[in-house]
Amino acid sequence: MSTRPFKVLGIQQIAIGGPDKTRLQKLWVEMLGLQVTGTFRSERENVDEDICAMGRGVHAVEVDLMQPLDPSMKPAVHTTPLNHVGLWIDDLPKAVEWLTARGVRFAPGGIRKGAAGHDICFLHPKASEEFPIAGEGVLIELVQAPPEVVAGLS
Repeated sequence: MSTRPFKVLGIQQIAIGGPDKTRLQKLWVEMLGLQVTGTFRSERENVDEDICAMGRGVHAVEVDLMQPLDPSMKPAVHTTPLNHVGLWIDDLPKAVEWLTARGVRFAPGGIRKGAAGHDICFLHPKASEEFPIAGEGVLIELVQAPPEVVAGLS
């Protein structure tokens, strides 16, 4: 195997879905004390989410509490309670290029801006004949780490 041209630095986020995010807020915000740091709403992604944080600085982990805008539409952010795990990546374009060349399947959409403003893309949860490596049932978000996170976690 050739030298990997990128590093996974740590967990950037976990995303939790449910039919009504107020029930998620009860546990994560009211009971566990996470701070709501923002919100994100997207018709394209079929999501209304609260962006919360646990920890501080480069060690902070984002916790997204998500509900669908329309429960009958895709993506169905509420049907898998642990919707996805996000990983900080030091060089996202190199990671995508290297992983794709080795048969890793990515979800449609390519690299784009995510809810928190970082460049992101997703590894597909299911493999295909053309791309035999995938998340084995888990949606995985790759997140471009900003310079201070790269420096702090390298």
